[in-house]
Amino acid sequence: MARGNAPQTKVHLKGKEEDFIVFVDSAKAVQDWKNDKSVPLAQVVSGWKVLVTHKHGTQGVLDTASNAVLENEFGTHKEEDVVKQILERGDVQETEVQSAGLD
Repeated sequence: MARGNAPQTKVHLKGKEEDFIVFVDSAKAVQDWKNDKSVPLAQVVSGWKVLVTHKHGTQGVLDTASNAVLENEFGTHKEEDVVKQILERGDVQETEVQSAGLD
């Protein structure tokens, strides 16, 4: 069985104190949601985790954002509201992840 590189799409938002990452299904899904907010976020977001990179841009070690960090940056720690703000204000980035295919 042939193995390929799996595409990975994320939205990065450089905040005041932190860099935030949300993984999404595709750049097209984000664009569709921006054009039509009736599209369910569940069809856009890949997992409901808001991650931080400790000011290392898109390449830092990913950790789950604490409620305090979310409150400081977004004025709320309600994940749905935070994810919406990241999708609206962030930059979509598509990368390919190398699979560690050991045959």
